[in-house]
Amino acid sequence: MKAGLSQSLRMGQEMKINPRLYQAMDMLTMPLLDLQQHLKQELLVNPFLDLVEDDEDETGEADGADEATQGTTDAFEVPLDVAAPTPDNDPRQQETDWEGILLDGFDVSGPREDADEREWNEPVTISRGGLDRDLRDQLALLTLTPRQQVLAEEFVGNISDDGYLACGLDEILRGINQEIQRSAEAEGVEGALPLFTMDEADAMLAIIHGLEPAGVGARDLRECLLLQLREARGDATLACRILVEHFDELIAHRWAEIAKRTGKTTAEVQQAADRIAKLNPKPGFAMSASLDNYVIPDLVVDKIDGQYLVFLNDTNIPRLRLSRVYQEIARDRKKFTPEHKEFIASKLNAAQWLIQAIEQRRHTMLRVMHFIVDRQRDFFEKGVQHLKPLTLREVADVIGMHESTVSRVTNDKYVQTPRGVLPLKYFFSSGISTTDGEDVSARGIKDKIEKLVKDEDAKDPLTDQAIVAILEAEGIRIARRTVAKYRDQLKVLSARMRKRV
Repeated sequence: MKAGLSQSLRMGQEMKINPRLYQAMDMLTMPLLDLQQHLKQELLVNPFLDLVEDDEDETGEADGADEATQGTTDAFEVPLDVAAPTPDNDPRQQETDWEGILLDGFDVSGPREDADEREWNEPVTISRGGLDRDLRDQLALLTLTPRQQVLAEEFVGNISDDGYLACGLDEILRGINQEIQRSAEAEGVEGALPLFTMDEADAMLAIIHGLEPAGVGARDLRECLLLQLREARGDATLACRILVEHFDELIAHRWAEIAKRTGKTTAEVQQAADRIAKLNPKPGFAMSASLDNYVIPDLVVDKIDGQYLVFLNDTNIPRLRLSRVYQEIARDRKKFTPEHKEFIASKLNAAQWLIQAIEQRRHTMLRVMHFIVDRQRDFFEKGVQHLKPLTLREVADVIGMHESTVSRVTNDKYVQTPRGVLPLKYFFSSGISTTDGEDVSARGIKDKIEKLVKDEDAKDPLTDQAIVAILEAEGIRIARRTVAKYRDQLKVLSARMRKRV
């Protein structure tokens, strides 16, 4: 068969996602703060969007909105009719000729420097300087020679965010000495170079170890804990001796072996280990430059008159509607050029779609949360042990949406309930069958295990098999390896590691 090129026609159907559908999915995924910033940005770029002020609701200027829309939401107003034109004697009409501005392509005459400065002069969150900046501030208060300052800067640059020295002293010396040699070659300097020595590095490391927080600049965990003990004047204690001489046994919780080697009792060894456990293994994070993550719930569940009601916490979201002024101007299409008509059509359609997308987002979130509340009513009444297993597919089948849509609605969303602020993903977990045929949530099983460990006798802790026997007595069938997996997820040590004398 001879190879060649040919052309042919074929008819077929295929599904494509338009850009607006992508934006709608993004809006479903956005948490409350991200949605707030997104809407503020849309207000700046789309003249057909208008902000509903609080005083307008009080004076009744929001009349004419769709009654069905008002029945489902009180946070966004979508007026379907256009308000009557502003009278000529209204001072607001005399301030700005909006029609002239629109016809001139939005070219507003006059200086805009002050206006631009007011538009972009918004308050922003100021982050902390971080560990490296804090260390440099402390070094600036010390009396250091210029040579020591250069070496100190090299040390600070090699300290990671957790406070540990990221490389060895020989590597630090090699890096800074290579830089001195390159600079000398570039400047044509001949003769002996002022290279740094290991004695200078050791002396600078001691200076770094004296800075705050205690333990900064350590090369490993043992040195970090020792620095903190010495800062607390505990370098001559049993805890310090255990760190220096019996660190491996400490990690393995071999208290009897440590007691035999140190000549102390097992109880004294455990007390020293408890003191070590209170130290900070990563002191640098106390000076971290990362911003605090504030959680603002997207939904509120409140119990009123014996019924659990669901509300949207969207009072801080900009309340949008179509601009009545620009709608009135856009009615007379004869005044506009084809370019202006295209601009007006695109912006008007975008504004209408955005308002509809916001309403659809609110409606979807409410439907999902209503189903969760109905399904998990026992959790709200009795606690986490009564949490029922729930999957995204179950919710999607009941509310008639795709599983991916439910996933976007519940992703990074929080709800304020009588039992605290919880992520929506908290209500979704797998289930374990009981002897009476009911299913128990895996999260509820974890809570039972955590309470059993909390209430156990420290001298005779519960093994995984003992926990299995207790749960089976309560009608919960579970394997020992599953108990071990849940215990690891809860960061609970094994029975041997939890045992006390």
